[in-house]
Amino acid sequence: MPLGAAGSFCPGSPNQNISNYPSFMDAADGLLNEAELYPQASGLGLLLTADGGRYEGDLFGADKIGEGELVFTTGMMGYQESLTDPSFAGQVLTFTYPLIGNYGVHLNRSESSSVWPRGVVVRHAMKQPDHRDSVATVNDFLRLHNIPGIENIDTRAITKNVRELGTVLCVFGPLDKEDMLKARLSELTSPELDDLVDLVSIDQAIMLNEGSSDDFGRRKPRLAALDCGIKYNILRSLCQYFEVIWCPPDTNFSTLINDYQIDALFCSNGPGDPAHPGKASMAKETLAKAVESGYPVMGICLGHQLMGLASGLKTYKMRYGHRGANQPVVDLESGKVLITSQNHGFAVADPESGMLAAHPSGATSSEVENLHGQEVKVRYINANDKTVEGLDVIDKPCFTVQFHPEACPGPHDAEGLFARFKEIVDNHLGVI
Repeated sequence: MPLGAAGSFCPGSPNQNISNYPSFMDAADGLLNEAELYPQASGLGLLLTADGGRYEGDLFGADKIGEGELVFTTGMMGYQESLTDPSFAGQVLTFTYPLIGNYGVHLNRSESSSVWPRGVVVRHAMKQPDHRDSVATVNDFLRLHNIPGIENIDTRAITKNVRELGTVLCVFGPLDKEDMLKARLSELTSPELDDLVDLVSIDQAIMLNEGSSDDFGRRKPRLAALDCGIKYNILRSLCQYFEVIWCPPDTNFSTLINDYQIDALFCSNGPGDPAHPGKASMAKETLAKAVESGYPVMGICLGHQLMGLASGLKTYKMRYGHRGANQPVVDLESGKVLITSQNHGFAVADPESGMLAAHPSGATSSEVENLHGQEVKVRYINANDKTVEGLDVIDKPCFTVQFHPEACPGPHDAEGLFARFKEIVDNHLGVI
């Protein structure tokens, strides 16, 4: 992930009793600094899908071809957070809400330092934002990061097609270059074949809030956050409870305990297939060794899927995934329903029911062994399609969730899970 020079994202700054904390680039910082924008796209555009779909519209954003896996998100707001979510790497993002950009782009509201979709599809890209804190339009935001867009598209038709037939590869560009677009589409390969986790993660470990203490003056437990494409608000949330080391996904367990002397481990969200043999697989090995060694572990989204694989459960590609801020999740232990924010196209297979809401391709991981030797139980399920939404590791201080407790965008029903993990860590350390 290109962090660049110091910017407006400071995850350690709310913590008391520390004087030095690093800052990082927010994806919108370049708009304030009047950075040079990539050339403007204009004119009639055409979007083609691998299943034969053809949709005409108007080009906006950066002047380049958009291509990738076509997915949709159902959020009515939070488009800036979605555009900067690393989990969208490799995809062309369709917004189902028709008005995108009506409150503009804001400083310090991004979830990373970049815009990650390879293209953006909307019904209307608003040209005149109406908000006192807006610094630019979505069009300029895309141009800043060299991302193409297409608007005046029938996004309802696209969404219905994806819901019925599953996610598909797509390409879009100028209408008068239809033959070229068809040729590119015929040669396009799935982004899931790439090591997307390597693309979106950091390369060197960074201490975010060294020496941070709680309200009672006690040093916060030290936590390593494995970055598989971590969202900024996850780092903010973790810094409220822990002294956080932001780590590359391929950091091995011996380094974490011997060099960094961690008390607990966290594994983040991220893009792509959890069974990819690249850096995601390395994070899975580290998770398994942490569980086996009895360390407290929490995982979100891709981190949840990697824990599933480490526990001997298969993962699989979903028909169209869960992307939006209105996903209902049932806690099987309490019976409580949480409305959650989610962004994923893969899931952990249910130990009893197997693959639910699966993609027509049948894409799935191979048979896997339990790497840590402990049994797991399903703690959360999706209220709509009954897919697995969370795991507890039996007799170990470890749990994972498929949804996003930090939200951004989305509801805050699940934000208490960070406090739950802190309590687990305190109990493990014997803190009274």
